Parts: sequence; structure tokens; C-alpha cells
Amino acid sequence: MISIEQQSIIEQKCLGLLANAAKLEATDIHLIPREVCYDLLLRKYGRFEKADELPAELATRMISYFKFLSSLDISEKRKPQSGAFQKFIDPSMYAFRISTLPSSFYKESLAIRILRQNYTLPLQTICHFQESVEQLYKLAQMESGLILISGATGTGKTTTLYSLLHYCAHHLSRHVISLEDPVESAQEQLLQIQVNERAGITYSAGLKAILRHSPEVIMLGEIRDRETAKVAMEAAFSGHLVISTIHAKDTVNCIYRLNDLSVSLEEMRQMLRAIVSQRLIETNDIGYKAIFEFLTDEQLKAAIDSISNARSYTLPFDETFAGQIAKLQGDCYEYTST
Repeated sequence: MISIEQQSIIEQKCLGLLANAAKLEATDIHLIPREVCYDLLLRKYGRFEKADELPAELATRMISYFKFLSSLDISEKRKPQSGAFQKFIDPSMYAFRISTLPSSFYKESLAIRILRQNYTLPLQTICHFQESVEQLYKLAQMESGLILISGATGTGKTTTLYSLLHYCAHHLSRHVISLEDPVESAQEQLLQIQVNERAGITYSAGLKAILRHSPEVIMLGEIRDRETAKVAMEAAFSGHLVISTIHAKDTVNCIYRLNDLSVSLEEMRQMLRAIVSQRLIETNDIGYKAIFEFLTDEQLKAAIDSISNARSYTLPFDETFAGQIAKLQGDCYEYTST
């Protein structure tokens, strides 16, 4: 049996860990089992750093406490589980998404995604180049079609997405409705709908319901499979501006990714308005910022035409990530890229 004093210590350890991770602006906490201990890792700007090594008994009890907060089955350690909870960490509210995974050491691994609520960054703060800010603003003013933000995990796609939606709602006074699975960050200026298949709110049913509420901009949290790709195209064909994210290496590879998800090149010609790919770079003087590739207008049309004719397509060098990094080198920046 665990004493009340021990429970209090575990609770303090867990809440202290959450507060410290939030203070460091980490996006994820991972407790990973090793043979005789646990590694505590924090992820920030897409990179993992080992923060501590914890005794196995302490880490196991901390995982049980996080499962308790997330209303998970504490006794079940053989199956993956996922849940969530919220905590107020002065001065902000945070949501924590929990995922457990059984390991070969007969111990659980724990991942915690940290999501600050009702918080967005201005696009000027995110982007390294002012031209990128102006291009994103221009895209937000489109009346209809599909805009995709692509990039690897940890490159800030979701941050950019919410910042763009904030601009649509706050500065352009447009009615924005999101359909997410799950809602990443609660935003007061958005009408956010969470997919809940048990309650009958699938992506398809959610879209039909959303269209009855006269949205001007529809946000889909992520295109991850054929169902969400189909819903994104249906929303775009309904005459609305649809903004979503997708995992792809760069702008051109996003076209191949959509094709893999059964979106035809003809559908892309009709409804795809822009693909924006994002990457983080670190410079000595301003820290981490995002650089972007933009595939729009005639370049987007040329890329789709090239792919339909089994030819490769590349952006002009100075518009690619490599070209922008070369420009930074020419400006005597020291940088690292993620």
C-alpha cells in the first residue's frame, strides 16, 4: 500500500514536472523505460533532450498518477491507452494529452503532449522572413478552396495553423469553424467541434452539421487518411475556404501524398489553392523561427501538370528551403535546421 505521504510526494513530482515543462515551453514529455530506470525526455522545437533519469519505482508511480488524472485504467498495463486532462499553470490553462505504451521490459512508456489553451502567436513572431507573413495573410483572404500546411512532426504546423485562423477570425472578421480529432487548443474566437464517433460525430457527419452554420472558413485538424482527405475536398467543393495540415516532406511531395490518399489530380486542379511547407531554423541572434516554401498559382498548376505527365517538378532554387538557408548563410547567420 502507498501511504498518504507517498501519494503527496508523487503528486508534487508530477505537477512539478508539468509546470517545469510548461515553463521551458516544451511540447512533449516522455517517460521511457530502460532496463533499470526510466529516461525523462522533453521535446522542444522538434528535438528531444534528456532531462533526467528516474528510479523505476518512482516513474511507475508517476505514470499511474497521470493515468488517474486522465481517467485511464491504472491496473491495465498490457494495452495502449490514451486520455487527457487539464491543469491551470499560472497564468494559463493547459491541456495534456496522455498516451501509454507497453514495452519489452514489461513496463509502460508514457508520452504527454502539452497544449497551451486559448493562445496564439502572431505570424510576425513565427516567420523568419516578412515576405512569408505577407504571403500567409494573402492566402487567408481567399474566398474558397483548400490550403494545406505541411511539414514534419515538431516543425510548428499547428502553431501556424491556429495563428492563421486567429487572423481570419480576429482581423478579417470571418466565421471560422474547426473539426478536430482531438481539439488541440481551445480558442475563444473559433467555433470548435471535436470528432466523437461514439456520439455519431464522424468527420463526414461533422462536416454536414458544420455547413448548416454558415462557416466562411473551415479548419480540419489534420488530413491523415482517405476519410479526412475526402472530407477536406468535399468542404472545399462546397464553396468554402478550407485550411488543414498534412505530413509531407515539402510542397511538391504533398501532391504525391494527396494522390496516395485517393485525391485525384483533377480534384487538386479544381480545389487546391496553395501548399505551404514549414521548417524550423535556429539562428544565434533570434532563436527559432520558421521558414516556408509556398506552392501557389501558376507554380502549383505547373507542378500538378508535371506530375500528371510523370515528370518531376521543383520550385525555383531561391524559393526552396535550400535556397532560403543559402541566403541565411550569405547573410552570415549561424543556423541549425529541424
